[in-house]
Amino acid sequence: MLCPASVRSFLTPSFFDDFERFPPTAATVSSSLLLGICSLPDTIFRNSVDMALADSACCGLENPNARLACFSNKALVNVGSELAKLVPGRVSTEVDARLAYDTHGIVREVHDLLKLYNEVDVPPERVLFKIPSTWQGIEASRLLESEGIQTHLTFVYSFPQAAAAAQAGASVIQIFVGRIRDWARTHSGDPEIEAALKRGEDPGLALVTKAYNYIHKNGYKSKLMAAAVRNKQDLFNLLGVDYIIAPLKVLQSLKESVTAPDEKYSFVRRLSPHSAATYNFSEEELVKWDQLSLASAMGPAAVELLAAGLEGYVDQAKRVEELFGKIWPPPNV
Repeated sequence: MLCPASVRSFLTPSFFDDFERFPPTAATVSSSLLLGICSLPDTIFRNSVDMALADSACCGLENPNARLACFSNKALVNVGSELAKLVPGRVSTEVDARLAYDTHGIVREVHDLLKLYNEVDVPPERVLFKIPSTWQGIEASRLLESEGIQTHLTFVYSFPQAAAAAQAGASVIQIFVGRIRDWARTHSGDPEIEAALKRGEDPGLALVTKAYNYIHKNGYKSKLMAAAVRNKQDLFNLLGVDYIIAPLKVLQSLKESVTAPDEKYSFVRRLSPHSAATYNFSEEELVKWDQLSLASAMGPAAVELLAAGLEGYVDQAKRVEELFGKIWPPPNV
């Protein structure tokens, strides 16, 4: 096993042959993954997509937009159910980013996806639903979690977003370490980032540390996920965080590290509930977040990176629907 229990790979598989070399503990199914699957030769995953395009309930819809959306959801769930057979943990399923500012639209979409998972015998405890961390997305997470439905809030680029997501009870909160670092290298004017730089800290790693300590010090149920990890030093600095999305090239470089046998993989935990207990927060950081306070507290980095992330997800969703529109109906349908 390459990583200790405190470092868990929550990978989005693109080359399924790597499952054996670097077995992930969980997986994500997304529009991006569907596009990749459709470019591959016949596999169980490609068959899952083909079966979605032959689904009678979707085929019977007269509205072409509704039909394509139905195909997309069915394909996500079919692939997600196959991934659930390969990983011991949960499968996170992307919610259409075009609903990012529609709380009730997100809730309806998640209910539809959950019903599809139930039809293929994947129990609710094996799935998460990946929702953008707009205020509306955070509110949708709160409503869904109150029903016992597990949510995964993504595109978190600021402490206010992370704190609001924890207060909403999100099961998983995802912070993109490398993207924050990249923004800081070419931009200025974000108070949260500049405060971290002034302390001599990497702003992405600093946000993960602060969010982790906030969650654990205040007893929130949320688990924190670090994503966009760029190198093995990031892994070392994040040891103790609940989940890490670890790129294959980083895991490979870790495996090939030249160290003494007794030192290799002897990691020191940087984050823990014990260390979180001693972390101090200001009164302003401990407020109950609402839509207005969140909007006013999000700095330019979070605003810009959230918008860019949403744009990318929307583009991928549209590309999937365009592709399905071209290849439907498949043979014998």
